[in-house]
Amino acid sequence: MRKQEFLGKDPKGFDFQEILYDKKDWIARISFNRPKAYNAYSLLTLQELAKAFHDATMDDTVGVIVLTGVGDKAFCTGGDVKEYAENYTRWPRDFWKWMGYFNQTHDLMRNCGKVIIARVNGMTAGGGNEFHMSCDLSIASENAEFFQVGTRVGSVAAGGATQFLPIIIGDRRAREMLFLCNRIPAKKALEWGLVNQVVPYDQLDKAVDEMAKALLEKFPECTRYTKQQVNFWKDFAWNMTVGHARDWLAMHFASPETLEGMGAFVEKRPVDFMKLRKLAAEGKSNEYWWGANIKTCPKCGTKALPEDFDFCGKCGSKL
Repeated sequence: MRKQEFLGKDPKGFDFQEILYDKKDWIARISFNRPKAYNAYSLLTLQELAKAFHDATMDDTVGVIVLTGVGDKAFCTGGDVKEYAENYTRWPRDFWKWMGYFNQTHDLMRNCGKVIIARVNGMTAGGGNEFHMSCDLSIASENAEFFQVGTRVGSVAAGGATQFLPIIIGDRRAREMLFLCNRIPAKKALEWGLVNQVVPYDQLDKAVDEMAKALLEKFPECTRYTKQQVNFWKDFAWNMTVGHARDWLAMHFASPETLEGMGAFVEKRPVDFMKLRKLAAEGKSNEYWWGANIKTCPKCGTKALPEDFDFCGKCGSKL
């Protein structure tokens, strides 16, 4: 008797909260289901995505996987910055743990042995574009746009963008997206090779279904091994860098760049990009908002107080 572990399960049995999962006619459809947050993903979303991709991998009745977002506004806009600001700026080490779930999901996507089509129904930003690039093929609606946000919010897009963008669109275009964070409309994304097709929104499902049908009319074992072979450069770039990225990003969550960038996003205010640059230009430490932690209170003995503090943050005495 075949082991149950190697068989797919009924999608209704998963009781997912932040994704939708369905399997029908040889196609598994996985959708980011947080439309009020423009389909940004939380820790729970990543955990649910991993379960869905694992199930689709095991299920012999699934030949093609489609990844998309709920609604017509966004495919996915990356990680939930509010969750980042509330949790990982306070406990940076927990971002290292978070990224373990993130990496697992991307590994499952590359190693599922089945072609994944990105059904891009709108805005595709930051980590959302990284999920988009972890898909094998991409069909976008005319209203779609693509951009990275790392250098604008105090992070680095090292969870797929720094690795995959140069492979997919070339070095110069990758640097443009990563450094400037400009929005790339669907038509330009097609010209650059970031997507395979661009269609009117009302034709998006038809185009995806036609591509899925064409893929199903190919041999599954040959398809699986073809995917493994063409993964070479993605695998190489990913595996050579993502472990380092995981550690550096976790440590960087304690930096003022992250505190300011993500704090401004949550507070819906302009980012003060120049403050840290001015501190460095003045010869001060720009790794800390209030100077290096070098002062000691002469009264209570509290150590590691910021050098710009005039009074002790614990007892209030003048420094």
